[in-house]
Amino acid sequence: MLIRIVRMTFKPEELDNFLKLFDSKKEKIRAFPGCRHLELWQDHESKNVFSTYSHWDADEDLQNYRNSELFRDLWSKTKILFSEKAIAYSNEVVVKLD
Repeated sequence: MLIRIVRMTFKPEELDNFLKLFDSKKEKIRAFPGCRHLELWQDHESKNVFSTYSHWDADEDLQNYRNSELFRDLWSKTKILFSEKAIAYSNEVVVKLD
């Protein structure tokens, strides 16, 4: 399993636009083949900073999503709302405690 975290900093005046956009696409992202989990986080102190947290069966599934029309459409509409460049990380679980 691959865990993807994307940290995005938005112009404060664009927060509502981003939240509406994400809300309109979240079910399609979650239903994308290979996506097993999706969350949207908001930074506790910097309210204009959000992160997506998603689980993917494999890197191939994430890459298929990133090359999809769904992603291209969403990303083109999202990145124009940024005040800073997004930061993305892909991780694999090494140790998990429940």
